[in-house]
Amino acid sequence: MKRTMFRKSIMSEQNGTEITEFLLLGFQDLGRLMIVIFIFILVAYTSALFIDVLIIVLLSTRPILTSPMYFFLKHFLFSEMLVGTLIIPNMLKIIWLKGAFISIPGCIAQSYLYCASGSTECYLLAAMAYDRYLAICKPLLYNKIMSKKLQYSLVIFCWMLGFTSTLITMSLLTQLKFCGPNIIDHYFCDLAPFVDLACSDTSVLEIEIFILSFPIMVIPFILILVSYSCVVIAILRMSSITGSKKAFSTCSSHLSVVIMYYGSLIIIYLVPSSQTLNKMISVVYTVVIPLLNPFIYSIRNQDIRVVICTLIPLQPIHKRN
Repeated sequence: MKRTMFRKSIMSEQNGTEITEFLLLGFQDLGRLMIVIFIFILVAYTSALFIDVLIIVLLSTRPILTSPMYFFLKHFLFSEMLVGTLIIPNMLKIIWLKGAFISIPGCIAQSYLYCASGSTECYLLAAMAYDRYLAICKPLLYNKIMSKKLQYSLVIFCWMLGFTSTLITMSLLTQLKFCGPNIIDHYFCDLAPFVDLACSDTSVLEIEIFILSFPIMVIPFILILVSYSCVVIAILRMSSITGSKKAFSTCSSHLSVVIMYYGSLIIIYLVPSSQTLNKMISVVYTVVIPLLNPFIYSIRNQDIRVVICTLIPLQPIHKRN
C-alpha cells in the first residue's frame, strides 16, 4: 500500500498537471515502535478527552466552581478538545496506514480550523492572565470589574477573533496552485510545509502570515507577561507569607500551561530546526500538553480536587467483633 501511495504521488509530479491531493507521510520507518506509538497516542487522546469532558461537566454543574477563573478554564479545555479531535484521529490513521491522502480543500479546512483553534487558545490564555491580575492586584474591585457581562464578552471576543483573524490567510490559501510534488512530511496540514509545496507566488501570503502573527501570538503573550509581572510585584509586596503563597498557588497552574504552550509554539515556528524535530514537538503540542493540562489544573487546584474526591465513593470500613 505504501508503494502504491508513492507511485501515485510520483506520477502526479511527472505529469506536470495541477494536483488535487496531498500525501501526508506521518512518521516513516517506525518499525516495531509503530504499535507502541499508536497505542500511546490513542490512550493519551482518549484519556485527555475523557478528563476534559469530566472537568467541563464539573465546572458547569458544581456551585463551588462558578468563579470567572473556572469559566475561562472551561472554554480553554473545550478549545483543546477541538484541536485534539481535529488532528489526532487522522494522525492515528496515518500512523496505521503509514501515510494517507488528503484533498486540497480538506487540507485547507484542517489548516484553518487548527490555526483558528490555536489563535483562540492564545486569546483565552491572555483573558485568564487578566483575570488573575484583577483577582490579585485589584481584589476589592475584582467582583465589580469581572462581572458576568465582561466574562461573556471576553469569551465571545476570543472565539470570534480566533476564527475570523485567520480567514484572510485561508482565502489566500485557496488561490494557490500546486503542481507537484504533493508529499507533506507531516501528520497534518501544518501551514508552513503546506505553503512550501505551492508552485504559484506565495510572497503576499507569507507577509500576511508574518503580520498576523503579532495580533495572534505576540500581543496576547505581551499581555500575559505584563499581567504576571504585576502579579509578581503584588505578591512580593504582601506582608503575609500565607497570603502570598495562596496568591501564587492560584496562578501557578495557569503559568505552567502558558510556559508549555508558548514554549512549544516558539520551538515549532520560530526556532530553526529539522522537520523531524518539528514533528516531534508538534506531537508534544497536540498530544502530550492536552493530556497534562487537565492534571495540572485539577491536581494543583484545591476546589477541583475536592469536587473530584466527592465523586469517588468511599466504602465504610466495618470492624470485626
